[in-house]
Amino acid sequence: MNLTGRHLIDPNDFTIEELKRVIDLGLEIYRNPSNYASLCKGKILGTLFYEPSTRTRLSFESAMLRMGGSVLGFSDSSTSSVSKGETIADTIRVLDGYADVLVMRHPREGAPKLASEFSSVPVVNGGDGGHQHPTQTLADLITIKNYRGEIANLKVAFCGDLLFGRTVHSLLKTLSRFPNVSFVLISPEQLKIPSHLRDEIILNNNVEIIETQSLEDHISDIDILYMTRIQRERFFNEEEYIKLKDSYILYREKLTKAKDDLLILHPLPRVNEINRDVDADSRAKYFEQAKLGVYARMALMALILGVIE
Repeated sequence: MNLTGRHLIDPNDFTIEELKRVIDLGLEIYRNPSNYASLCKGKILGTLFYEPSTRTRLSFESAMLRMGGSVLGFSDSSTSSVSKGETIADTIRVLDGYADVLVMRHPREGAPKLASEFSSVPVVNGGDGGHQHPTQTLADLITIKNYRGEIANLKVAFCGDLLFGRTVHSLLKTLSRFPNVSFVLISPEQLKIPSHLRDEIILNNNVEIIETQSLEDHISDIDILYMTRIQRERFFNEEEYIKLKDSYILYREKLTKAKDDLLILHPLPRVNEINRDVDADSRAKYFEQAKLGVYARMALMALILGVIE
């Protein structure tokens, strides 16, 4: 398979075999990083972050620097010509002459897709509104593969904001394509998964989905618990946010009935939905998840830049 020159805007842009190739290469780089230290020497990553980011932006920068490449871009659109009214199309037409690969985060759904239509170099979606976040999905998949050995035969619970959670949307769409994976979707009524996405997953992949408001009812029989924060920035009504923000808080005592090999994941940042006492539990892997995400992004860039097959 050849991923050279490919955009990654939606997780479905890659086949399952292509996703496995990225994950397997990411784990190889993780285990033998010195073998890949000069892989992208002479290559430049352009970062276009129209929305705040810590992990995604810095992990991409770390990934390129660890492979010997360079980075340019902006982390605040107000410091770019966007503040003067420049369009996405014009920004991309300029920056694809400066960099070999572009990663873009934008608050508007579909903006990275638009960027890819005007770019002569690969464009990677670093998160668009409440829509998709495919490279966080790569971070999630590499973590699952590293700790469970395979991505199959899983019962996965997503808990929290399932309406606006782009990390949830991307991972749900992707995991539903792997063998024998089922889902428990735990959220307040107001933050349920969009019905069109639920119906798409069921129709296309014939997977089992349970929707509930209770984490406790399912904690004993799940293999992965994917916690998410209630996203203040997605609410137009502060009162509604305050009412929902503490809907789910995971304490260590709630894990007494959970499986010994449960994986507790979180795309981060967290607010208070995972209490600090959970951090010491061996099943909590969200900080390892953030670290492994660097290696997944290294693999992705190496493959789409064509410096490795």
